[in-house]
Amino acid sequence: MTEVLAGYYEPDEHDRRVPESLYGSLKMWAHLNREGVEVARCTVERLMKANGWQGATRAKKPRTTVPDPAADRAPDLVNRQFRVPAPNRLLVADFTYVRLAGGAFAYTAFVIDAFAGFIAGWECSMSKHTTFVERAIRQAAELRLREGKPLQNKTIHHSDAGSQYTSLHFTETLQLHGLSPSIGTVGDAYDNALAETTIGLYKTECIRDDSPFRRGPLTGLSNLEAITADWVHWYNTSRLMHRLDRRPPAEAEANYYAQTRDDRPVALT
Repeated sequence: MTEVLAGYYEPDEHDRRVPESLYGSLKMWAHLNREGVEVARCTVERLMKANGWQGATRAKKPRTTVPDPAADRAPDLVNRQFRVPAPNRLLVADFTYVRLAGGAFAYTAFVIDAFAGFIAGWECSMSKHTTFVERAIRQAAELRLREGKPLQNKTIHHSDAGSQYTSLHFTETLQLHGLSPSIGTVGDAYDNALAETTIGLYKTECIRDDSPFRRGPLTGLSNLEAITADWVHWYNTSRLMHRLDRRPPAEAEANYYAQTRDDRPVALT
């Protein structure tokens, strides 16, 4: 079993590690059992501790969005209730900064479906202009349309009160895609906690220097887009989530649609 775990946590001949090296003992135990490797949780914990292997830990995210006090704000339609009975009921959005190797800043925006935490849209940019977060919305809408599950007028889009999300043009973009705008309390991260959590995972698992997704220094936007695409794909299709009974988001959504009949929602287990 030590050799199996070493295959996840020790770098290969190219000094690369697999994404599952980000897991702590509980998720690694769940991952191994999903892969057909029967092992006790205590064994995984003991061997990881003995060899100094541990998962990634998150740091607190600094604030990036700045409210516009003069902007008209949509009401808070969520009130911190991020549990929803089905996909396409609630999308949450936020963006974060990424420092590039030369000292410049780039930015990554996410649009996340609250049902299973599936990242439906994302966009990287060298600018924080409103069009940057609008592109993430369009990507999410187009993805759901290709899946045959288009966004509808009952879908809520929730964000913080950053100026990008309160502009008139952004609100019009939401309405064009059938989304109802919702804005959390100014300066209160808990009112957009799901997006904040996803961004924390992104910074910890994808961006930091020892991330298994890194290919070296982030010298420009193309480098950032490449590792973000890889991480989002892994996050959606492979990353085990505790709140989903240690299943990845795409699997949880697929399970919902497989079990739903006559529009009767199936709760997450």
